[in-house]
Amino acid sequence: MSDVMLRVMSYNGKIIKIPKPFDECDFGKNPLEEIEISNRFSGEKTLLPNFAVAIYDTIIGSEQFQDDETMRKGLDFFIKNFPKQYMVLLD
Repeated sequence: MSDVMLRVMSYNGKIIKIPKPFDECDFGKNPLEEIEISNRFSGEKTLLPNFAVAIYDTIIGSEQFQDDETMRKGLDFFIKNFPKQYMVLLD
């Protein structure tokens, strides 16, 4: 599988490259709209844009299906682009 970046998002003045397979996620009608997401264990909350929520959902699904490669790519994406949200939701 190639790691070629097919999509980019401009968010909070930063260009964020969306790697495969997350470039195929449905980011909704307004991918930059922020929504509140809760940590599924602690209940701690944080804001994420819709495009990042789609990637977060893919990470959780990958965990359920034991798709370690996709889960690792998603975690790396969050560490790089959303470190504070990573600490709340995925650490």
